Amino acid sequence: MARTAEYGFWKSPFTSDLVAGESVRLHEPRIQGDCIHWLEGRPSEKGRSVLVTRHPDGTTEDALPKPWNIRTGVHEYGGGAHVLSDEAVYFSQSDDARVFVARAGAAPEPLVPRGKLRYADFELDPRRDRLLAVCEDHSRTRSEARQSIVAVDLNGSCGPPRELRSGADFYSNPRVRPDGRVACWLEWRHPNMPWDGTELWIAPLGEDGAIRGGRRIAGGPRESVFQPRWSREGVLHFVSDRTGYWNLYRWDSEVAVPLHRCEAEFGLPQWVFGMSTYGIAADGSVVCAYCEKGRWSLGIVSPGGALEWVETPYTLIDGVDVQGAQAVFRAASPTEPSALVRLDLRTRDLQILRRSTKFSEDLRRCLSIAGSVSFRSAEGRRVHGFYYPPHNPDFVAPEGEKPPVIIRLHGGPTAAASDSLSLSAQFWTSRGFGVLELNYGGSTGYGRAYRERLNGNWGVVDVDDTVAAARHLAQAGLADPDRIVVKGGSAGGYTVLCCLAFRDEFAAGASYYGISDLKALASDTHKFESRYHETLIGPWPAEADTYEVRSPLRAASRVSAPTIFFQGSVDPVVPKEQTEVMVDALRARDIPVAYYLFEGESHGFRDGAHIRRALEGELAFYCTVLLRKGVRF
Repeated sequence: MARTAEYGFWKSPFTSDLVAGESVRLHEPRIQGDCIHWLEGRPSEKGRSVLVTRHPDGTTEDALPKPWNIRTGVHEYGGGAHVLSDEAVYFSQSDDARVFVARAGAAPEPLVPRGKLRYADFELDPRRDRLLAVCEDHSRTRSEARQSIVAVDLNGSCGPPRELRSGADFYSNPRVRPDGRVACWLEWRHPNMPWDGTELWIAPLGEDGAIRGGRRIAGGPRESVFQPRWSREGVLHFVSDRTGYWNLYRWDSEVAVPLHRCEAEFGLPQWVFGMSTYGIAADGSVVCAYCEKGRWSLGIVSPGGALEWVETPYTLIDGVDVQGAQAVFRAASPTEPSALVRLDLRTRDLQILRRSTKFSEDLRRCLSIAGSVSFRSAEGRRVHGFYYPPHNPDFVAPEGEKPPVIIRLHGGPTAAASDSLSLSAQFWTSRGFGVLELNYGGSTGYGRAYRERLNGNWGVVDVDDTVAAARHLAQAGLADPDRIVVKGGSAGGYTVLCCLAFRDEFAAGASYYGISDLKALASDTHKFESRYHETLIGPWPAEADTYEVRSPLRAASRVSAPTIFFQGSVDPVVPKEQTEVMVDALRARDIPVAYYLFEGESHGFRDGAHIRRALEGELAFYCTVLLRKGVRF
C-alpha cells in the first residue's frame, strides 16, 4: 500500500550509484568485417573510453586493456578518435594526444612523434598505406590553434604528419572515394559554427597522395552541410539544410539531387567528430535516422527516393552504421535506456547488443513517462518540451499538494531534449519532483528557423521561453509555482543564471559549468567557440555593452534565489575562475550558495564518483532550501 509522503522525499530505487557508476556511455558503433565495435565511456573507471568488440558468436571483449583511453581533444569536445581496419585499430590516446596502432596480439605502437598536435576524424587510405585526419596544432602559444587535414604514414616510421589542406579555420570529415582517386571534406570559417554554414569540397588525389586543387560543391555561409559519405560505388552523399531542414542529398556529377524532401531533420549539430545519422546499404538505399518535432525515427530511403518508416520502439536514434545486410545504431525509448541495436535489413528484426545499464522490474515500475508539451512564450512563439510527472507507486503526496518541478535546460545551446529514458530524470521523478525537459528557441530538431531564433538574442529568447515554461506548468496545475527550479549545464547553465538574475519566477537554480561573464567568454575560451558569441549576441567588441547587459555576473545583485554551482577544475570552455567570481558575488550578499569543484574534470563530468557527489549534493541542496528539510543518504 502506498505511503503518504511529501513530494521530494519519496524513497527511490534510482540511486546516485545507478546513475553515476552502474551505467556506461555508448557511442560510435561501427561494423567491421564480421564484428561490431563501439566505444564505452565508463564512469566507474574515471570516465575511461574503451573500445569494445562483439564477435559473431555474441561474446565481447575490450580491444585495449587499461590504461589505454581512446579520446581526442580536437575542438576540446573530441569524437572521432578511432578508425578500424580488418587487422588493426588506429586511435588517439587521451593522455598524450598521439596516434597509435594496435594490431591483434601486439602492444599499441605510436605512429606520430610526441608534440603539441591533436588528431581526430580518421580515414584510412589503404591505396597509399596512410591515415587521413584532422590535425589541430597547439604549438603557437600566443595565437589560436591551427587546423589542417594531414596524412599519417602507416609504414612504422613514426614521423611527423604530411599536411594536405589548410587555410580554413576548421575541418572535418576527410573521406576518400573507394577507388582512392578523389577526396572530400568539410571546412568552415569564423564566426560560423558547423550548424551555421559549412562548405563541402571535393578534389582529386595525385599519385603521391597530394590534394590537387579542389572545388566547393555545396554549402556556404548560410548552408550547413553534415556527414559527407561515399557509397561503395563512389557516389557522394551528404546532408544539407538548404531548404530549412537537414535533408539527404546525392552528388550527381554536377548537381546535388535531393533523395527525399520533407520537414524533418536528418542531421545534427556537429559538436563532436564521428557523428553519423545514416549509412548506405549495398543496394544503394540509405538507412537513416530522422527527427520530426523532437522525436527520432528510423527509415530507409530507396534509390528512387521513397522513405520507408521502420517500426521501432525508439524515439532517440543516432550513430548509424551500415554494412552488408545489417545496420547498427544507438537508440533509446521512453521505457528503455540507451542501447546499441542491430537491424537486419532483410527481415527488419531488431536485436539489442548492449544496454547502457541493467534495468530491473523494480526500476521499471517507478518509471515516469514523458509527455510532449507545447505552449507559447509571452512574445507568441511556439515552444516545445517534454514533461515527466512525479511517479513512484510506493508513495502518494498529501492531498492538495502540488509538486516541485525542475526545468532542465540542455547545453549547446543547439542541443535538444528528448522523451527517451533518462536515468538522471528518473532520479528526480521517482523522488517526487516533476521534470520538464525544455527545447527553448535555438534547439535542434525543429528546423533551421527554430534553431536561429536565438541568433542575436541569447540571454533573451531562451530566458523568455524558460519563464513561459514555468508559467505554463503553474497554470496547468503541474507545479507548485513557489517551488520551480531551473537547472542546466554550459550554455544551459548560462540561461539558468540569466533566469535567476533577470527574472523572479524561480525558487532556486543549479548551474553546471555555466557561463556567468560574457566578456570573459569572448576573451577566454577555446578556438572552436571563440567566435560563437558573435552569432548569439553580436560582434565583439562593437557590441560590448550588450555583453555587459546580458552577463549574469553584472546583475548578481539582483539574484535572490538559492543557487548551487558545479565546476571542473580544468574546464577550457568555462574556466573555474569565471564560476568562482559568481559564487563570491552571491556569497558576499548572503545568498544561500553551494559550490562543488571537481579536480581533474573538464567541461562535463566523466568520473562516476564526481557524478554521484553532484547528484547527492543537488538533492540535499533542494531539500534544504526548497523543501525546508534536511536529507540523509
